[in-house]
Amino acid sequence: MADSWTVQRTGPGDLARTQARERLFEAARELFGANGYRETSERDLCEAAGVPVEVLRQEYGSREGLLIALHNRVTTAGLRASEAALLSEGMDDCSIAERVRRLFDAYVEAVTLDPREARVTFVEVLGVSAVVDEHCKLWRALWTEFLTGETERAVERGEAEDRDYRVDVMVMVGTVHELMAHHARRCRRARPGEVSGELTQLALSMLGSSSAE
Repeated sequence: MADSWTVQRTGPGDLARTQARERLFEAARELFGANGYRETSERDLCEAAGVPVEVLRQEYGSREGLLIALHNRVTTAGLRASEAALLSEGMDDCSIAERVRRLFDAYVEAVTLDPREARVTFVEVLGVSAVVDEHCKLWRALWTEFLTGETERAVERGEAEDRDYRVDVMVMVGTVHELMAHHARRCRRARPGEVSGELTQLALSMLGSSSAE
């Protein structure tokens, strides 16, 4: 399969490079998501993508770099979906319970759209290396900032007690990832609405709100 790369390289360089990157992404999505990161070699990825091993190393540095890139793409999609939900029409008039529900509905739908990506993002990245751990830590810090902003908004609106929620949010972010990993490992996957419902109740409990509306 890698022989086809020679033909593709005769076209515009940028297009060939984009095609190669996407084919490697698809190979990682399939092999990491179905067989697992540890069971997938660089050769496996490149054979599935139809590119030489040198292309993987040029574009991502290593199999680990490709894992990080795929995780980054999925997690970014989840964050962007959450941001879009919070900026959607009518959100300023919603209660905190409704805002939290819409936020997690958007997030869960985005990151579980492809079950293979969900498994890579929440299961296969665990315990790979110090580099991957640091990457995931940076994302958790970003989510902590994002959700802390929502708690501050709830305080301003009088919907939550006026106190520092940062530690609570840090714990919640870790719990969110554990819950998502739990569902990603299961043979019978929960529906997105069920997962976001659990996350909503968790967040509302942290804020001292009784239940989602």
